[in-house]
Parts: sequence; structure tokens; C-alpha cells
Amino acid sequence: MRYTSDLSDPEWELIAYCFPKPATTGRRRRHSYRELLNAMYCLLRNRCQWRDLPKDFPPWPTVYTYFRRWLANGLLEAIHTHLREHLRQLAGRRRQPTAGALDSQTVKGSETCGASGYDAAKKIKGRKRPIVVDTLGLLLLVMVLPANLQDRDAARPLLASVLGTHASLRCLWADGGYAGTLVDWVQRVSRCALQIVRRPAAARGFTLLPRRWVVERTFAWLGRYRRLNRDYERRADVAEAMVYLAMTRLMLRRWVK
Repeated sequence: MRYTSDLSDPEWELIAYCFPKPATTGRRRRHSYRELLNAMYCLLRNRCQWRDLPKDFPPWPTVYTYFRRWLANGLLEAIHTHLREHLRQLAGRRRQPTAGALDSQTVKGSETCGASGYDAAKKIKGRKRPIVVDTLGLLLLVMVLPANLQDRDAARPLLASVLGTHASLRCLWADGGYAGTLVDWVQRVSRCALQIVRRPAAARGFTLLPRRWVVERTFAWLGRYRRLNRDYERRADVAEAMVYLAMTRLMLRRWVK
């Protein structure tokens, strides 16, 4: 392993079957899928530009082309889903979750960032990442939206998507920013209940709130990847793919011991 972000042999064996088999005709590929994925993890971990990838990786146009190809055909998200379901089974849980947590994170946008906005509450101009995680803190869905959207408004398209793909969900926990009409809307359109976990009125300073700490820990995990500490992507789907890549790397390290 040349870099700490590189995949070990056991980690690569867990996901190698997800990639297409080599073609029997035509020109052979010069670079392995493992090397291409290692280059993406290096970029994600160290916050470098595509053009600044270390020279012992494949050429950056090749890495970028495969990244866009895997984004378009859904391979990156499929690998993430495969790992999440197996981690849940290893933990003695069902493959599909029945409960989870909802929250959002606002990050600053760079000059290359696409559609963005100003979050008056956080005093940050950039993008908002609302996410839904299961009770283990594993990501179910992420969306990247302009930061000027209110939490309740940003959560509605996210919940509509996650409740459609994870029909087994019966309970979601969220903070007071999601209280109000969103709770009634979730109850009306699904069999899931959105429960608000409020901060005690007498609390001072840091207070560990039940259920909500799980999603906060997931944000802390994602913060280990420097590319995610600021939004550099022009397109929202590319920014979402970066989050799935980071969670895939985290799950591989958690799975292989």
C-alpha cells in the first residue's frame, strides 16, 4: 500500500465482483479497476484536484472518465448499498432498516461550486447536505441542495425518495428544525413516523441527545475526508457521489479487521 487510502487485498476482494468482467475481444485495459478506485479515494481523502493526482496512479483523465462512467451507470451507489446491507447482517440486523435518523449539514462552497445559497442560521454560503442514516449510522440517502433552503423544505424531496426506496422504514428521528407540517406530511404519505427529539430546556452546553447522536457521528465520519469539508463540485450528483465514495471506504475499513 503506497497511500493510507489504498485498498488492501481483503478489502478489494469484497467488492471486486461488482465491477464488469474483462472483455474477451478488443483492446485490453491498461489500468485495473482497483488502481482507478485507489486514485479516487486518494483524491477524496487528500482534497487534491483531479489534475494533481500523484503520478503513480493512472492519468487523471482516465480516472475522471471512469468516475463519470460509474456515476452514470449507478455502480458507485450499488457498491455502497451492497456493503451497507452486509454490514447490517454482520451486526445481526435485517438487510433493510426499520428506523433511522434525519439531519442536514451546511458546508462552504468554493468558487467552482455549482448552485448554492446562503444559510442565514449557520452564516455560511454554500450547499446543504440532508442525509438519512440507519440506527448504525450507515448512510441510506444523501441529497446536495443550495444552503438557503430551510431544513424542512430540503428534507421533503429527500424523505420522498428514501421512503420510496426503503419501504420498511417505520420511524425516523430528527431535531426541532423539522417540527411542524413535515411531521404531518410524512404520516400522511407513508407508514413511517417522524419523531422530533428536542433539546431539554434546562440543558447548558453540549448535551448528548438520544437517537440524534447517531447521525451527528456520521457527519463526523465524513469529515475525515477533506474533499467533503468544502463543496468543490459543479454538479450536485457529483457531490453526492463523493459522499457515497467516502462511506464506501469507511465501511470497508469497518468490515475488514
